Amino acid sequence: MQSSVSHTSRRWLVALLVLLVIIGLCWWLWPSSAKKTDGTQTGARTSATGMARPGFGGSTQAVPVRVADVTRGDFPIYYKALGTVTALNTINVRSRVAGELVKVYFKEGQMVKAGDLLAEIDPRSYQNALLQAEGTLLQNQAQLKNAQVDVQRYRGLYAEDSIAKQTLDTAEALVSQYQGTVKTNQAAVNDAKLNLDFTKIRAPISGRVGLRQLDVGNLVAANDTTALVVITQTEPIVVSFTLPENNLSLVLERYRSGAQLPVQAWNRGDTKELATGVLSSIDNQIDITTGTLKFKALFENRDQALFPNQFVNVHLLADTLKNVILAPTAAIQYGTNGSFVYAMDGDNKVKIRSIKVGATDGDVTVIEEGLEPGDRVVLEGTDRLRDGGTVEVVNDSAEVPATAAQHLQGGAEANAAPADAKANVKGKAHE
Repeated sequence: MQSSVSHTSRRWLVALLVLLVIIGLCWWLWPSSAKKTDGTQTGARTSATGMARPGFGGSTQAVPVRVADVTRGDFPIYYKALGTVTALNTINVRSRVAGELVKVYFKEGQMVKAGDLLAEIDPRSYQNALLQAEGTLLQNQAQLKNAQVDVQRYRGLYAEDSIAKQTLDTAEALVSQYQGTVKTNQAAVNDAKLNLDFTKIRAPISGRVGLRQLDVGNLVAANDTTALVVITQTEPIVVSFTLPENNLSLVLERYRSGAQLPVQAWNRGDTKELATGVLSSIDNQIDITTGTLKFKALFENRDQALFPNQFVNVHLLADTLKNVILAPTAAIQYGTNGSFVYAMDGDNKVKIRSIKVGATDGDVTVIEEGLEPGDRVVLEGTDRLRDGGTVEVVNDSAEVPATAAQHLQGGAEANAAPADAKANVKGKAHE
């Protein structure tokens, strides 16, 4: 009997605790307006900022928001791609004569000019060959001179009818023969001089030399497969990149019209501009496997900021939209009926504005319809807004536009194009 009474008491105790919890929850969730004392909100229902927590019935207080001004300016459209830096010319320097490599005059990695002496092959055998060729030439030149004197003598005798015509013809033929021999000997001399000159290996172009492949003392063959060194021309230099075919119409139209399309090369992190050049050439067909077209941009590269085979981010300026309406991208909302913004209607009211968006760079978007310069749009706090709702602007309206102007004038990078085309573009406004 005592055990039954104990169980009953426990059940009543549990029921009482549950009832107390339910009462506490109801008090916590009850509208704040029902629990105001002395004109102030109960501390358990307010946050550190004094804002009422959402509960049953909601709050009628003004929603704090941050706003920014809509501006008008220019908006450059950039297409982005991954590019590879390529030397304008690459030369494998090889010896044109055989022999022992006796001297190397360059330092690995140094800049050289066309005609600079790079290395030298042992010239002694080629000097001897030149002397031999010159000796043979002198011998045959003497024979030619003697034959020419004989012809002059025979012509005088033939005029006096002292010799037969055949003797004169034979002497003239001998002169022609020696003339041909002398030309052959002269060619041999020139060839020997050329081979002797080839023992001094010179830079064919200006550029930067790479690592030495052969050391002094090695025997070198003419046109050996192993190059002495590789020279790459880095001033100017080109960057190769591709663009998808759906971005080609605007670029090709301006390129064929003769316009100089600026191209920027940025580092791999896309955080620093390395160099600025111009679009120089395009390929003659689209790659069917990737649907892209190859382009080349030319850079002066006087500061050697670009290095052959370096990967860079390419920003191609395709066009510039003049005097367009610009708004912060953060203010743009998307709904079932399209894009819209919460625009300020007076000092403390907002109104939904349907808009048509154009090109964007991620931070700033071109507004084609729905807004005008000077309009103010809500950047933060949109999740608690409704059409005609009351708001409280908690920021100076000049703060965000100033930030946007810094971004635009600083040339921040673009990652999107018009919403329907989804091209990569970049924007910049001049207020």
